[in-house]
Amino acid sequence: MTTEARPHVLVVAAVLRRRNTYLITQRRPNAVLPLLWEFPGGRVEPGETDEAALVRELRHRLDVEVTVGERLGLETHTYDGYVVELRTYECTLRSGEPVAKNVQSFAWVTSDDFDAYSFTPPDEASVAKLLGLRPVGD
Repeated sequence: MTTEARPHVLVVAAVLRRRNTYLITQRRPNAVLPLLWEFPGGRVEPGETDEAALVRELRHRLDVEVTVGERLGLETHTYDGYVVELRTYECTLRSGEPVAKNVQSFAWVTSDDFDAYSFTPPDEASVAKLLGLRPVGD
C-alpha cells in the first residue's frame, strides 16, 4: 500500500501589535474555513520570499504597508488532502489604517479576548504560543 505525499501549502501571517492589542482578520464566507479568524496574511507564491508575500498580502487584504521583522513561529497542520505550513512573523504597521478590503472583517483584540474568536487550527496553535501556553519550539 502506497501513500501519496500530500501537497504542502506555505502560508505566512503577520503578528501586528498596537499597544496591548493584536490585529486579527476573519475569513470570507466563500473561503476555505469560512468565517474563522486568523492573523492576517496568505499564501507564499513560488519564488517569493516570506517577507515579500506578507507585504503583498497585507496590502491586498487590508490596504496597509508593513515592515516584516523576526519569525515568531512555525505551525504545521494536516487537512484532508493537503498540509498547511504557517510561518508567523512580527510585523510593524508602516503606513495606512486597516480596511476590510479582501477579508470579511478585522479586529484589534487583547490577548484576553482571543478565546471569544474561533481561529483556524494553525492560528489557534500560534495563539497558544503567543499566550505562553505552549513553548515556541513545539
